[in-house]
Amino acid sequence: MSLYNYAISEQENSKETTEMVKIVDLRRVHGMFQGSSEEFWRENVYGGLATLVALLFVLAWHCAKRFVFRKSSSSKSSPVGVSNSDPTSSGFSISEMVTDADLKFLIENLEEKTRENEKWDNVIEKRNDLLSYYAKCCKPKDGPVKYLSSTIFENCSPEKLRDFYMDNDYRKQWDKMLIEHEQLQVDKNKGVEVGRSIKKFPLLTAREYVLAWRLWEGKDNTFYCFIKECEHPLAPLQKKYVRVSIFRSGWQIRKVPGRNACEIKMFHQEDAGLNVEMAKLAFSRGIWSYVCKMDTALRRYSTISNHQLSSGATAVTLIKKVPPGLEATDSMTSQENSAATSVHRPIAGGGRKLSRTPSKKLLANGLLILGGVVCLSRGHSSLGAKVAMAYILTKLSKRGASSSESSPSSGA
Repeated sequence: MSLYNYAISEQENSKETTEMVKIVDLRRVHGMFQGSSEEFWRENVYGGLATLVALLFVLAWHCAKRFVFRKSSSSKSSPVGVSNSDPTSSGFSISEMVTDADLKFLIENLEEKTRENEKWDNVIEKRNDLLSYYAKCCKPKDGPVKYLSSTIFENCSPEKLRDFYMDNDYRKQWDKMLIEHEQLQVDKNKGVEVGRSIKKFPLLTAREYVLAWRLWEGKDNTFYCFIKECEHPLAPLQKKYVRVSIFRSGWQIRKVPGRNACEIKMFHQEDAGLNVEMAKLAFSRGIWSYVCKMDTALRRYSTISNHQLSSGATAVTLIKKVPPGLEATDSMTSQENSAATSVHRPIAGGGRKLSRTPSKKLLANGLLILGGVVCLSRGHSSLGAKVAMAYILTKLSKRGASSSESSPSSGA
């Protein structure tokens, strides 16, 4: 045998020996593992079953969670006002949510015929070349604060103002407080519409409104709308929002006699879970800016397509006629109130003359106001304290202004 063949045979023998050793080692390891696993399961039979049950439970929980997520996502992707259980098919009716009795209630409040002993306080009175705004409030003993306001828009028709107020799709473009709106149901027979809206407020939880409304048309292009809170199966309660439980609001839109202008008189009563004084202060400070923003959006409304004509059935397209008995008592009163609003109401700040030499009380109030500004800008007080400070400063500034008016001026 040559050296080459010997080397090959030795290599093959060594390979066979190595393979035999590996086979023996594998058998030993397999026997050891099998024996240890059998001993483990014999000693821990109950623990093994518990582990298996826990694994099956976790798997079932994940499957159920995925199923619920798919079901909720499919319901969210469905069209607005459509759900797996249609409220109309289940017998849910909205036809009596807003009735002619609500229209009578609205007219009585606009005419201030409800309670003669109520005390009303003027909140704000502003105007410019294109609009004027006036509002007052009253705190009844058995409910939230009531507001009565009158806004006159120059160079505007009642039909345009009506469509503008009811166009919630366009409102989401200019009203940044309205972050969501959807139509839930419409009753084509009675003209009642139900919708859901979400509004955000600074430093507060978003408010959820589930409302029903209806429109009426009276004589001489006069329009009425009444809105109230309601419940609906398509709008269940959600923890991330605060549901507004009391909401009564309505308006009358009509042409101002003898002028190319129209007026909207509004009654509003709402309980959004806010402090009364805080809400009044926020209203008085922010409403004029809001009305000016509304006027700007109204001027642009004529240059865009009318959303109401292409959005299907709404309360505007299903508007009803005012019952004759209600509008007969309202006709003369509305003419008188409009004349008082547009002619006899004084302009806020008109004819006011300030003294050239400030009084000591005015200087003292000015120093106190300056200290309040420093406190508000550099302090670390809570929101309630800041609002209270702002309310006190407002009262002091008003008293200072009144004292300066009562003092004789050098130019008089």
